[in-house]
Amino acid sequence: MSGDSEGEAGEVGPSDPPRSEVVTGSTPAGEESSQRSIQEMLSTEETSSVFVNRDLVEPDTIIDEKRIVGRDEQLDDVVSYLKPALDGNRPPNMLLYGPAGTGKSLIVGAVTEQIVELCRSRGERFGVVTINCQPISTLDQAVYELVQTVADDVGEESGVPETGVSTRKKYRRLYDLVNQYYDAVIFVVDEIDLLVGRRDQEEPAYSRLLYQLSRASNTNEIEGRVSVAALTNDPKFMEDLGGRTESSFNPRDVHFPDYDADQLREILHNRRDAFRDGALSGDVIPLVSAFAAQSHGDARKAIDLFRGAGDLADERGADTVTEDHVRESQEEIDKDRSLKLVEGLTAQKKISLLATAAVAQYSEQSGNRVPSPVGFKVYQWIADRVSADEMTRETYVKYIKKLSTYGLVSTTRKSRGRGGGMYMVFTLTGDPEEIIDCITDDGRIGELGDEEPLLRTVVNTQLRQFERD
Repeated sequence: MSGDSEGEAGEVGPSDPPRSEVVTGSTPAGEESSQRSIQEMLSTEETSSVFVNRDLVEPDTIIDEKRIVGRDEQLDDVVSYLKPALDGNRPPNMLLYGPAGTGKSLIVGAVTEQIVELCRSRGERFGVVTINCQPISTLDQAVYELVQTVADDVGEESGVPETGVSTRKKYRRLYDLVNQYYDAVIFVVDEIDLLVGRRDQEEPAYSRLLYQLSRASNTNEIEGRVSVAALTNDPKFMEDLGGRTESSFNPRDVHFPDYDADQLREILHNRRDAFRDGALSGDVIPLVSAFAAQSHGDARKAIDLFRGAGDLADERGADTVTEDHVRESQEEIDKDRSLKLVEGLTAQKKISLLATAAVAQYSEQSGNRVPSPVGFKVYQWIADRVSADEMTRETYVKYIKKLSTYGLVSTTRKSRGRGGGMYMVFTLTGDPEEIIDCITDDGRIGELGDEEPLLRTVVNTQLRQFERD
């Protein structure tokens, strides 16, 4: 028979078993096989799980209002601000701010979903266009993402390529789609403070995006009613907006504080039907709540841990989720959290952190303490090496200071003496070598992995120069 691959014995003869039996394992005649077929192993009839509706313990699942806990005031505010849309009026712009995992996306998602349904029942086309800025680095990318989100929602082609055309053309395509398919629209821009953009611009990309979106109906580029909801972890977000943007955006504020342990416990109780009856031992929810409360009241982390304990029980073939599953899952989260955060950073933040970690790792004199002027010089060298846009020193410092909120670095201010000015000193809380290894796994930055001797030289040259200045 032609076409046999290397290693096959030849044609299948009359006495040979079918190929499928050879693959799954055959046994000599008269012997009983203990090996199950792949199909048997995959059979849902033989699969037992502690879950019956795992989606309920996915943190980004939009849940019904009966499951929303500890956010009555915020829910009332968002409802009251969006309610004018039901009467054909324009809702105000909103700024939802507070730490990660405190319900910002949950609340705005739950309310806008209901607005869409109620408007549809009245013959009104209300659109919700949501993007997350965490993986987006430039204004042009953000506008394209908005175009693509609208196009997906209405079943159209995006109509513009991701690259090769101006940002202005992308705006026009966005406005055309909105005008064609929506009578009113709300743009929900999550983690907006991460959209910094190019360093050669006078104001950050998020400021320019807010300016364009918030004034689109006033300039008649969008014929219907437009409002914008910006979501951020940064309570000082408005301080960095340009003057025109601040005036045009002019949002209603909704503050989201941390959840306390009791609220976290109630959140988990309201999602316990993700599990089979009797699959949760009595100490699971209190323990998960306690761990999450220690992690600054982050409901997303509580739900992740809740789900992780269930996954671990499934992996172990257990019928019940126990305290041991919770503790083991928490240990895994603690062990991997910092590196997972690093993996999820934008390219510019990775380069900034890599420069800082390199100074901490390769310094011959400063130990783990990284003077910000030195970290920035090393950042410039790395950015040039990987052909990345170069930020200002102020933006580099801002990025590293933000990483302190993730527990990756600690920061202090130090004086260089009379007339010498102030500078920041960064201290990594984790192992600099592990951080370097994690970042250089990034395809674009990975080329630096083989240049340790050169990077070490750059670090110590800059440190010596800093000491002389």
